[in-house]
Amino acid sequence: MRCDRRGRGSALQVLSVIISACVALASIVAGAFLGGRAYIISSAVVVICAMVPFFVRFEERRPGARELAIVAVMCALAVAARAAFAFVPHFKPMAAIIMIAGLGLGPSSGFLVGATSALVSNFIFGQGPWTPWQMMSFGLCGLAFGALSKAGAFKGVPLAWRQRTLLAVSGGAFVICVAGPVLDTSTLFHMMANLTPESAAAVYLAGLPVNCIHGVATAITLALVAEPILERLERIKRKHGI
Repeated sequence: MRCDRRGRGSALQVLSVIISACVALASIVAGAFLGGRAYIISSAVVVICAMVPFFVRFEERRPGARELAIVAVMCALAVAARAAFAFVPHFKPMAAIIMIAGLGLGPSSGFLVGATSALVSNFIFGQGPWTPWQMMSFGLCGLAFGALSKAGAFKGVPLAWRQRTLLAVSGGAFVICVAGPVLDTSTLFHMMANLTPESAAAVYLAGLPVNCIHGVATAITLALVAEPILERLERIKRKHGI
Protein backbone atom coordinates (compact mmCIF):
# COMPACT_ATOMS: atom_id res chain seq x y z
CA MET A 1 0.00 0.00 0.00
CA ARG A 2 2.81 2.41 0.90
CA CYS A 3 4.65 1.59 -2.36
CA ASP A 4 1.44 2.25 -4.32
CA ARG A 5 1.03 5.59 -2.56
CA ARG A 6 4.62 6.56 -3.28
CA GLY A 7 4.19 5.52 -6.89
CA ARG A 8 1.06 7.64 -7.27
CA GLY A 9 2.78 10.57 -5.55
CA SER A 10 5.82 10.34 -7.81
CA ALA A 11 3.60 10.08 -10.88
CA LEU A 12 1.63 13.13 -9.75
CA GLN A 13 4.83 15.09 -9.24
CA VAL A 14 6.15 14.15 -12.69
CA LEU A 15 2.80 15.03 -14.24
CA SER A 16 2.78 18.41 -12.51
CA VAL A 17 6.27 19.15 -13.83
CA ILE A 18 5.25 18.22 -17.38
CA ILE A 19 2.04 20.28 -17.28
CA SER A 20 3.84 23.26 -15.73
CA ALA A 21 6.58 23.10 -18.35
CA CYS A 22 4.00 22.95 -21.17
CA VAL A 23 2.04 25.91 -19.80
CA ALA A 24 5.25 27.90 -19.28
CA LEU A 25 6.42 27.16 -22.84
CA ALA A 26 3.02 28.10 -24.25
CA SER A 27 3.06 31.39 -22.36
CA ILE A 28 6.54 32.21 -23.69
CA VAL A 29 5.48 31.48 -27.27
CA ALA A 30 2.28 33.51 -26.84
CA GLY A 31 4.24 36.40 -25.40
CA ALA A 32 6.66 36.31 -28.33
CA PHE A 33 3.83 36.38 -30.88
CA LEU A 34 1.76 39.02 -29.13
CA GLY A 35 4.73 41.35 -28.73
CA GLY A 36 4.55 44.62 -26.80
CA ARG A 37 4.60 44.13 -23.05
CA ALA A 38 2.94 40.72 -23.15
CA TYR A 39 6.19 39.33 -21.75
CA ILE A 40 5.13 40.71 -18.34
CA ILE A 41 2.23 38.26 -18.20
CA SER A 42 4.38 35.52 -19.71
CA SER A 43 7.08 35.98 -17.07
CA ALA A 44 4.53 35.78 -14.24
CA VAL A 45 3.03 32.59 -15.71
CA VAL A 46 6.49 31.02 -16.02
CA VAL A 47 7.34 31.82 -12.39
CA ILE A 48 4.01 30.45 -11.15
CA CYS A 49 4.51 27.25 -13.17
CA ALA A 50 7.99 26.87 -11.73
CA MET A 51 6.51 26.90 -8.21
CA VAL A 52 3.75 24.34 -8.83
CA PRO A 53 5.95 21.19 -8.47
CA PHE A 54 7.16 22.37 -5.05
CA PHE A 55 3.60 22.74 -3.76
CA VAL A 56 2.72 19.34 -5.21
CA ARG A 57 5.74 17.84 -3.47
CA PHE A 58 4.64 19.31 -0.14
CA GLU A 59 1.11 17.98 -0.58
CA GLU A 60 2.49 14.58 -1.57
CA ARG A 61 4.11 14.28 1.86
CA ARG A 62 0.66 14.55 3.49
CA PRO A 63 1.84 16.69 6.45
CA GLY A 64 -0.08 16.37 9.68
CA ALA A 65 -1.97 19.12 11.46
CA ARG A 66 0.90 19.75 13.89
CA GLU A 67 3.42 20.22 11.09
CA LEU A 68 1.03 22.56 9.28
CA ALA A 69 0.63 24.54 12.49
CA ILE A 70 4.42 24.96 12.75
CA VAL A 71 4.59 26.04 9.10
CA ALA A 72 1.84 28.59 9.77
CA VAL A 73 3.69 29.94 12.82
CA MET A 74 6.91 30.34 10.82
CA CYS A 75 4.97 32.13 8.07
CA ALA A 76 3.46 34.49 10.64
CA LEU A 77 6.90 35.13 12.15
CA ALA A 78 8.37 35.89 8.72
CA VAL A 79 5.55 38.29 7.85
CA ALA A 80 5.91 40.02 11.22
CA ALA A 81 9.67 40.36 10.68
CA ARG A 82 9.08 42.12 7.37
CA ALA A 83 6.36 44.38 8.76
CA ALA A 84 8.34 45.32 11.88
CA PHE A 85 11.18 46.81 9.81
CA ALA A 86 9.01 48.44 7.14
CA PHE A 87 10.28 51.88 8.23
CA VAL A 88 13.92 50.88 7.52
CA PRO A 89 14.51 50.98 3.73
CA HIS A 90 15.48 47.58 2.27
CA PHE A 91 16.27 46.07 5.70
CA LYS A 92 14.26 42.84 5.57
CA PRO A 93 14.85 40.08 8.15
CA MET A 94 12.12 37.96 6.51
CA ALA A 95 14.53 35.97 4.34
CA ALA A 96 16.48 34.89 7.43
CA ILE A 97 13.33 33.56 9.14
CA ILE A 98 12.48 31.63 5.98
CA MET A 99 15.99 30.14 5.85
CA ILE A 100 15.64 29.05 9.47
CA ALA A 101 12.31 27.42 8.59
CA GLY A 102 14.06 25.53 5.79
CA LEU A 103 16.82 24.39 8.14
CA GLY A 104 14.38 23.22 10.78
CA LEU A 105 11.55 21.82 8.65
CA GLY A 106 13.16 20.71 5.38
CA PRO A 107 13.26 22.00 1.79
CA SER A 108 9.60 21.55 0.78
CA SER A 109 8.29 23.17 3.98
CA GLY A 110 10.93 25.89 3.67
CA PHE A 111 9.81 26.71 0.15
CA LEU A 112 6.17 26.81 1.28
CA VAL A 113 7.01 29.16 4.16
CA GLY A 114 8.91 31.47 1.81
CA ALA A 115 6.31 31.58 -0.95
CA THR A 116 3.38 31.96 1.45
CA SER A 117 5.12 34.64 3.52
CA ALA A 118 5.77 36.73 0.42
CA LEU A 119 2.14 36.40 -0.69
CA VAL A 120 0.66 37.19 2.74
CA SER A 121 3.02 40.08 3.53
CA ASN A 122 2.08 41.73 0.23
CA PHE A 123 -1.43 42.20 1.58
CA ILE A 124 0.34 44.77 3.77
CA PHE A 125 2.88 46.12 1.27
CA GLY A 126 0.82 45.76 -1.92
CA GLN A 127 0.07 42.99 -4.39
CA GLY A 128 1.05 43.24 -8.04
CA PRO A 129 2.68 41.42 -10.96
CA TRP A 130 5.86 41.29 -8.87
CA THR A 131 4.23 39.03 -6.28
CA PRO A 132 4.97 35.71 -8.07
CA TRP A 133 8.61 36.74 -8.37
CA GLN A 134 8.79 37.52 -4.66
CA MET A 135 7.16 34.18 -3.89
CA MET A 136 9.78 32.43 -6.00
CA SER A 137 12.67 34.43 -4.54
CA PHE A 138 11.77 33.88 -0.89
CA GLY A 139 10.70 30.32 -1.59
CA LEU A 140 14.18 29.62 -2.93
CA CYS A 141 15.63 30.86 0.37
CA GLY A 142 13.73 28.18 2.29
CA LEU A 143 14.36 25.53 -0.34
CA ALA A 144 18.12 26.10 -0.53
CA PHE A 145 18.74 26.07 3.21
CA GLY A 146 16.38 23.15 3.68
CA ALA A 147 18.46 21.27 1.12
CA LEU A 148 21.64 22.23 2.99
CA SER A 149 20.15 20.87 6.21
CA LYS A 150 19.08 17.68 4.46
CA ALA A 151 22.62 17.29 3.13
CA GLY A 152 24.02 17.45 6.67
CA ALA A 153 25.11 21.07 6.91
CA PHE A 154 24.26 23.11 10.02
CA LYS A 155 23.06 20.00 11.84
CA GLY A 156 23.01 19.79 15.57
CA VAL A 157 21.73 22.37 18.03
CA PRO A 158 23.35 24.29 19.64
CA LEU A 159 25.43 25.40 16.67
CA ALA A 160 29.15 25.91 17.09
CA TRP A 161 30.33 29.47 16.59
CA ARG A 162 31.92 28.51 13.27
CA GLN A 163 28.60 27.10 12.08
CA ARG A 164 26.76 30.24 13.18
CA THR A 165 29.28 32.41 11.34
CA LEU A 166 29.09 30.25 8.21
CA LEU A 167 25.29 30.28 8.34
CA ALA A 168 25.16 34.08 8.61
CA VAL A 169 27.67 34.59 5.79
CA SER A 170 26.06 32.04 3.48
CA GLY A 171 22.58 33.49 4.13
CA GLY A 172 23.71 37.00 3.30
CA ALA A 173 25.57 35.79 0.21
CA PHE A 174 22.53 33.84 -1.01
CA VAL A 175 20.37 36.96 -0.81
CA ILE A 176 22.94 39.07 -2.65
CA CYS A 177 23.73 36.49 -5.35
CA VAL A 178 20.41 34.64 -5.86
CA ALA A 179 17.30 35.98 -4.12
CA GLY A 180 18.07 39.64 -4.84
CA PRO A 181 18.79 39.16 -8.56
CA VAL A 182 15.53 37.19 -8.91
CA LEU A 183 13.67 40.23 -7.55
CA ASP A 184 15.72 42.49 -9.84
CA THR A 185 14.59 40.38 -12.80
CA SER A 186 11.01 41.21 -11.88
CA THR A 187 11.94 44.90 -11.93
CA LEU A 188 13.62 44.44 -15.30
CA PHE A 189 10.50 42.91 -16.83
CA HIS A 190 8.02 45.38 -15.38
CA MET A 191 9.90 48.66 -15.75
CA MET A 192 11.78 48.37 -19.03
CA ALA A 193 9.94 48.89 -22.32
CA ASN A 194 12.76 47.24 -24.28
CA LEU A 195 14.91 44.45 -22.88
CA THR A 196 18.52 44.99 -23.88
CA PRO A 197 21.86 44.00 -22.31
CA GLU A 198 22.35 47.64 -21.35
CA SER A 199 18.99 47.92 -19.60
CA ALA A 200 19.57 44.62 -17.81
CA ALA A 201 23.00 45.75 -16.61
CA ALA A 202 21.51 49.04 -15.37
CA VAL A 203 18.77 47.30 -13.38
CA TYR A 204 21.07 44.71 -11.80
CA LEU A 205 23.72 47.30 -10.91
CA ALA A 206 21.09 49.62 -9.43
CA GLY A 207 19.75 46.72 -7.38
CA LEU A 208 23.14 45.71 -5.99
CA PRO A 209 23.21 48.22 -3.07
CA VAL A 210 19.65 47.23 -2.14
CA ASN A 211 20.59 43.55 -2.24
CA CYS A 212 23.65 44.22 -0.10
CA ILE A 213 21.50 45.89 2.59
CA HIS A 214 19.06 42.99 2.38
CA GLY A 215 21.96 40.54 2.65
CA VAL A 216 23.40 42.29 5.71
CA ALA A 217 19.96 42.24 7.37
CA THR A 218 19.72 38.52 6.65
CA ALA A 219 23.19 37.80 8.04
CA ILE A 220 22.57 39.80 11.23
CA THR A 221 19.21 38.11 11.83
CA LEU A 222 20.66 34.65 11.28
CA ALA A 223 23.53 35.36 13.66
CA LEU A 224 21.17 36.57 16.39
CA VAL A 225 18.08 34.36 16.24
CA ALA A 226 18.85 31.24 14.18
CA GLU A 227 20.02 29.13 17.11
CA PRO A 228 17.18 29.90 19.57
CA ILE A 229 14.51 29.36 16.91
CA LEU A 230 16.12 26.12 15.72
CA GLU A 231 16.30 24.89 19.32
CA ARG A 232 12.58 25.47 19.75
CA LEU A 233 11.76 23.82 16.45
CA GLU A 234 13.80 20.75 17.42
CA ARG A 235 12.08 20.61 20.80
CA ILE A 236 8.63 20.77 19.22
CA LYS A 237 9.51 18.16 16.60
CA ARG A 238 10.79 15.73 19.27
CA LYS A 239 7.79 16.33 21.51
CA HIS A 240 5.21 15.70 18.81
CA GLY A 241 7.17 13.16 16.76
CA ILE A 242 7.32 15.27 13.60
